[in-house]
Amino acid sequence: MPGGKRPSSAVLEEPGFGADVRERGRAVSAIVSVCELLAGGPSGAAQFPQNRLVSGFSVAQLGQCAIGRSVTRVYTRSLKRWTLALAALLALAIIRLWLMPLASSFWTDETGTVFVIRYGASHPSAALLPGLLGSIYFVLPRIAVALGGFSEVVFRLPSTLAMGVALYLIARLAARLIHPEAAWFAAFACLTMHGFNFQAADARPYALGTVIMAAALWFLVGWLDRGRWRDAVLFVVFAALLWQVHPLYCPFYLVFAGYAAARLFSKDTSVTWLRAGAVFALVALALVPSGIEALGLSHDARAHVIASLPGPWALFHSMVPVLLGGCWAGTWLISRIFHGSPDAPTPARSSLVLIALWWLWPPACLFALSHLAGISVFVQRYYSLALPGAALAGAALASRHIPSRMWRPLAVALGLGVVLLRPDWRQLWPAHANMDWRGAARAIDQLTPGPATPVIFPSPFVETQAPLWHPGYPLPSALYSPLVAYPLRGRVVPFPFSTSPPDWEPFAAALVQSTLPASGRFFVYGHRLNAYFWENWFGRRPELAGWTSRRLGPFGDVVAVEFDRPESR
Repeated sequence: MPGGKRPSSAVLEEPGFGADVRERGRAVSAIVSVCELLAGGPSGAAQFPQNRLVSGFSVAQLGQCAIGRSVTRVYTRSLKRWTLALAALLALAIIRLWLMPLASSFWTDETGTVFVIRYGASHPSAALLPGLLGSIYFVLPRIAVALGGFSEVVFRLPSTLAMGVALYLIARLAARLIHPEAAWFAAFACLTMHGFNFQAADARPYALGTVIMAAALWFLVGWLDRGRWRDAVLFVVFAALLWQVHPLYCPFYLVFAGYAAARLFSKDTSVTWLRAGAVFALVALALVPSGIEALGLSHDARAHVIASLPGPWALFHSMVPVLLGGCWAGTWLISRIFHGSPDAPTPARSSLVLIALWWLWPPACLFALSHLAGISVFVQRYYSLALPGAALAGAALASRHIPSRMWRPLAVALGLGVVLLRPDWRQLWPAHANMDWRGAARAIDQLTPGPATPVIFPSPFVETQAPLWHPGYPLPSALYSPLVAYPLRGRVVPFPFSTSPPDWEPFAAALVQSTLPASGRFFVYGHRLNAYFWENWFGRRPELAGWTSRRLGPFGDVVAVEFDRPESR
């Protein structure tokens, strides 16, 4: 076409270097832009139909030309290298943060799970475990123990598997809500949080709650996207199951409703208000039994309080400001250094509504409920459903600064940070929690001369107070569940959690006047919250003048103290 501009197809197909350099550069840039979005899978490809023009070229032309095929191959190889690096970092992080702590000692609440599995929910003392006997979680460790026998690994493995599925669903949600390439970044953002990783090696209900919550959100988003009844039914099933995991998960239902309302108001879904109302009415009906059970627990809620009323700083800390600040400031700085800018549409307003509710509502609700009721339920594991929301909030902030091509390199940098900084590399085999009940029990057994040696064991559970506790309190009991997980050879003398003298003083005084001096040796064994008190109390008693005491361990927050009369050695 002499004297005129060649058509785009001619520029694309010409094999030599005599073609217009600007046109070729424009074509290559367009091809890379399309490749970046296509790399995100179906959600990315949907943004570029074949007749869409990118820098003057159609997607069909870009894919068929020689330059397009060459650039696509190079870009695909680069993506594979990044993906391999990301997969390797994820494997290292999961091995170190989730799998290596599995064999360590149970912490206090996990021994409660052991008690329920060993003695069943029908044991009289099991009813004293607040609100968890009805949890569907206990089906999982019961099956695991039946298949694999009794061990810490077997009890915890269901939670590890559940968190693996949850992490996958959370990453998929990030790709759908924020950017097709945000999945890896969101996954590693989750792994930066101790509370998220703790669930993966914990024989407690919270990992199951996280995966059910993620599944419910995934099917809710899918239903509102495609309008399929199958997704609606699966959403109802998982939403109905969530409250059956833990009674304090009830605030999360506003997250489901808030996102659905945002989609309906913005008219970006084929689902009608009538259909949405019917689906949420089914969820409400399915929750009636759980609601009745939760109301039955509320009358003695004060007896189960384990924390003081939270202040503003605790609420601020629950929002994971370090993670969000790091995501925003880090990506802003990198975008300035490498001159990058966002090249994809900003997340939909309804997506931002979901992320904000997911991140902020659970802790804010429990904070308000604590102050309204005058008893604190503001404990991280109770609002742990919000942690993935914080990770997605960080990814959403990052999306304001970075182009598509930088998501995977930044995810690699974040993954390196997780692997290098999140674990405690001072320990070869990290402990799941700072409570070594197993090690303390073994140390006491090694020093116990016989079954008559007294072991003073104040309960680690706050519910163990008079009049519930009384001298001669019967064992086994859920309130002394560490003894079930790690039995002792000596004669256990159960003491209350409370250190208020009217509860125990006559009983303890009788012990130091007869039983303990006659034994020549005894132990104090328990959590530091009350075991230190008893170490000091026995150490000051005139009846035990001349006795020596020494702490065994260290066993983290678990205390084991040997009291010994010198001539008895």
